[in-house]
Amino acid sequence: MATHLLQPQLSVDMEAVIQTAVSRGYTAQGEMFSAANMALLAEEVCGCRAELLSGGLSGDNYTAVIAHLWGRQPVLIPYDEDYNHEPCQRSGHRAHWAVASGVLLGVDQGSVSQEHIQPDPSLPWVFLTSDTGSPCPVGCREVYILAKQGKSLRYQLWSLDSVSQSNGQLRMMDPQRANDGTQYVVPQGGVEAGLAGQTVLLHTRTQK
Repeated sequence: MATHLLQPQLSVDMEAVIQTAVSRGYTAQGEMFSAANMALLAEEVCGCRAELLSGGLSGDNYTAVIAHLWGRQPVLIPYDEDYNHEPCQRSGHRAHWAVASGVLLGVDQGSVSQEHIQPDPSLPWVFLTSDTGSPCPVGCREVYILAKQGKSLRYQLWSLDSVSQSNGQLRMMDPQRANDGTQYVVPQGGVEAGLAGQTVLLHTRTQK
């Protein structure tokens, strides 16, 4: 999914991705409890540059994620997935990965230059950027990201605050899963060390 966003003309078979991850020792069953390993895998299979952020999705990281999505570059985010695929807080028991590919910013009317935006034909209160060089607005009242979990059939708008909260509380595997007798690859320090407060920015090779 992230590969298609970076390089629409490139077709990557999911089974090949899984086999690469298994051969590198990143996963045993398709699980991915290490953001660092996810970054390495993305670089190998997507032909991109991956930037690992840690320390939570707040402050400078919050701003970096918004700017990255504004620049039309995807972001990989681990979070607890609720039954409707939206973010929830289950202490990591339902940890999954989502790819974010867009951002919706709530700003004060008149705070953004009309030079680089145009109204959406069907939703006149929504403005679209008209070019990739338009500056990212600052001081946003609300921030939503356009994201999709791998098993979901559609993209959803999620509050970046809710994603941040879900991402920051990933602490442990579901005890039932941890004790089901199946082998999983868990990094030293567990799920919390591998995922909590971390996200992966994917850069096309031409992007500085």
